[in-house]
Amino acid sequence: MLNRNEALNLLREYKAILEGHFLLTSGRHSGIYVEKFRLLEHPELTAQFAEPIAEHFREADPDLVVGPLTGGILVAHEVGKLLGKPIAFPERSRDGMEWRRGFQLHEGQRVLIIEDVITTGKTIVEIEDAVLRTGAQVLGIGCLVCRGKIDLQPQPFAVVSMNLASFPADRCPLCKKNIPLEKRGTRPEKDEGGRVKAEEPPHEEESPPPEA
Repeated sequence: MLNRNEALNLLREYKAILEGHFLLTSGRHSGIYVEKFRLLEHPELTAQFAEPIAEHFREADPDLVVGPLTGGILVAHEVGKLLGKPIAFPERSRDGMEWRRGFQLHEGQRVLIIEDVITTGKTIVEIEDAVLRTGAQVLGIGCLVCRGKIDLQPQPFAVVSMNLASFPADRCPLCKKNIPLEKRGTRPEKDEGGRVKAEEPPHEEESPPPEA
């Protein structure tokens, strides 16, 4: 089973740790970005990283394993497989996370939340709220990488814990050095309050005329 140093070396080997100037999903800036999909694109590696999480929570015996789209659910699937437990995933709506596609949580169910990379913990809080609204309880939180000390309850178990600095956009030293900012991932950009920034609607393209 992987230990922290082995896992960290694999992240470096597969170029999952990038250096530069990055816009994080939270809206903060950082000189380090963890590109988890360099890991998740290899199923055998994902399984290796999932094993320490599964073993950590095995005796706790969760009833259900959940994770967010898109990366978290891939890890949750591997953890659920190792534990022999079903999985589910919530989806975003204007009112937060909600359960769709027939997923049903029930009162007293013991839920393990799995994430790929935890930065601020905001996504975990949203999932916890979605779990608690059903009457289920959060048994624990596991993740591949935790970027720093996070104020979450229960405290997450991370395969790799790192102390990676991030900065508010208006106080970013990388911006002051005019280092180009790179946005990775597909989730919408958020401001410092966690609100999604408005984007210009896409222009509709006119359909070509039918062939004669």
